[in-house]
Amino acid sequence: MTNQIRCAVLGLGRLGYFHAKHLMSEVQGAQLTAVCDPMRGRAEEAAKEFGISKWSENPCELLEDDSIDAVIIVTPTSTHAEMIIKAAENGKHIFVEKPLTLSLAESKEVMKKIKETGVICQVGFMRRFDPAYADAKKRIDAGEIGKPIYYKGFTRDYGSPPAEFIKHSGGLFIDCSIHDYDIARYLMNAEVTSVSGHGRILKHPFMEECGDVDQALTYLEFDSGAAGDVEASRNSPYGHDIRAEIIGTTGAILVGTLRNRHVTVLTEAGSSYDIIPDFQTRFKDAYRLELEHFAACVQKGETPIVTEVDAAINLEIGIAATDSFRTGKPVKLTKGSSYAGI
Repeated sequence: MTNQIRCAVLGLGRLGYFHAKHLMSEVQGAQLTAVCDPMRGRAEEAAKEFGISKWSENPCELLEDDSIDAVIIVTPTSTHAEMIIKAAENGKHIFVEKPLTLSLAESKEVMKKIKETGVICQVGFMRRFDPAYADAKKRIDAGEIGKPIYYKGFTRDYGSPPAEFIKHSGGLFIDCSIHDYDIARYLMNAEVTSVSGHGRILKHPFMEECGDVDQALTYLEFDSGAAGDVEASRNSPYGHDIRAEIIGTTGAILVGTLRNRHVTVLTEAGSSYDIIPDFQTRFKDAYRLELEHFAACVQKGETPIVTEVDAAINLEIGIAATDSFRTGKPVKLTKGSSYAGI
């Protein structure tokens, strides 16, 4: 293996293209060597833009290429299990966007294959790498707010993706709230033991035919005795809004801001400031830092701070929240650490 981890990006949609751009110039320890997308002309066009010679419309070509050390999987979620298993069988280290899969049974198959082959797998729960959340984690672990006893978080999207995306997203609890489930577990240093999910359609009628909602709330209970709630919304008319609050026995930490820049404009009409427009802007540093962490783990043979095990636990919480919403009853969960033995 060279000093730079040679990476192939599989899937050049909005986020895959974003990762590829980062790998070209901003990620220490990794380099973009190949791209793949099944849409005719997309991979070739991106390869020319990035100045690389290797591209394909067939991911198997790159998964079997010995000159590639690692793959960045940003394909549709329904293909994740197949892509991860093939990558592991070919000795490729894996960075895969969340969720790992949409099925706990598939997740367990994937986890077994990763363990059998010994490849490194990191899952794209990027909030753990965001400087604000990372600073909150350090302060909580240092005891600055005492014992964490309540987590409050929300993810409010500026608008809804189209129906075709919603149909295959796994639903609002899995597609959106899963990020909060992960960062809540991480910051609270505790596992979720009980989930109550609630949701409604408030703005987008097409959600009904998709079997989804555009506004949701999840109430969480943790094995530490702590509790929390997570809001998810497709209905933010003012911009992309992601924030969290962690209450401890001796203090609290607030994470996140609405401000895109630390500039306030004052005029006779009042004051104003730019609001964060989208998740790529909000988590630009986090997306770079998570890939740098992945490259460093591959170089050193270390386990990432967020793995396929975390992804399976987060998925279980998302499925439980969805089931709770549909049945109107709380759902008890297995202890998250039980996945570690797979």
